Parts: sequence; C-alpha cells; structure tokens
Amino acid sequence: MTPGSAAWPGFPPLTPERGGPGPLAAPSNSGTAEIRIVGIPQLQNQSSFFNVEQVLTEKLRTEFIGRGKYAIVPSSTGVDALLTGVIGSVTLTPTALNQNQQATRYALILTVSAEFKDMHTNKVLWANPVMQYREEFTLDPTSAVDTTTFLAQNVNAQERMASELARALVSAILEAF
Repeated sequence: MTPGSAAWPGFPPLTPERGGPGPLAAPSNSGTAEIRIVGIPQLQNQSSFFNVEQVLTEKLRTEFIGRGKYAIVPSSTGVDALLTGVIGSVTLTPTALNQNQQATRYALILTVSAEFKDMHTNKVLWANPVMQYREEFTLDPTSAVDTTTFLAQNVNAQERMASELARALVSAILEAF
C-alpha cells in the first residue's frame, strides 16, 4: 500500500498535479498528448564519415515506427514533434596492442547531439548534447585502419552501430515523457 492509493483513507490520490507520475507515455502536464506525427528529417553530419547520417536517420525512423504510437515523416513542417540531431564525430581508437605494439582491438565511438521538441509549445521535451555509442572490434594488426575505410568495408558494423544507437536514443526520448 502506498499513500494516495485507495487503501490509504484520508490521503488523496497522487495525480500529476500532486506530484504523482500520471500516465507514463503522455503525462497531462507535459502537453505531449497531442503528439501524433513526429518529424525526423535527415540528421546533420559533421564527421568525416560519408553516409552515416543517412543510415542513422533511417534507423531512427524505423525504431520510432516500431514503437507503434506515432506517424513518422521525414519533414520538419506540419508535425507535432520534431527530432533533430547532429553527428559530431565517428572515431576509431586502438584499445589493445600486441607484443609488437600493433593495435589488435579498436573502439568505434559515434557521438551524436539530439533534441526532441514539441512543435505546438516549442518546448524541448528531451535533449542530449553528447550521446555516444561505443563498440569494440578485433582487427588484423597488419592492415592499416582508419574510420572511413573500416566502416565503408564493414557494413555490418555500420548497421549495428546505427541500430543500437537509434534504439537507445528512442528509448531515452520515450522514457523522458
């Protein structure tokens, strides 16, 4: 039994107005009840890696569609809410060396800044200026590796990176309101 439940006579229920949680998906005090159409335009890419913004944008749209509550459009106009983002960097950093001091494992790190805004109230509902995805890979130490070459040659890594980051980002947004 908790205060505010029917089992505690004399205590009023915990509503959003009284500090209670209210409905999880659309609290009455957030103004999100009117969000039906979410715009997810192409992310901006400030990294040196070509095409990562297209892959990540598509994965974000797919992840939102998979949640089933919203219509997703690639536009920033005529929408109830807008998800925008900037890919700041994609880096590949050695994390393990062999006895010859050659890198054998690398950490792939993608950094994104994202914002989810209610377009009716112009209120930012969720933002993260530095969201990161990190995954480690074992690579042949005899081959020269840079981020662009690695991701261009390893489509699976690119897809997995985009899917995992999209899942985490959409979950964070939906849990925030």
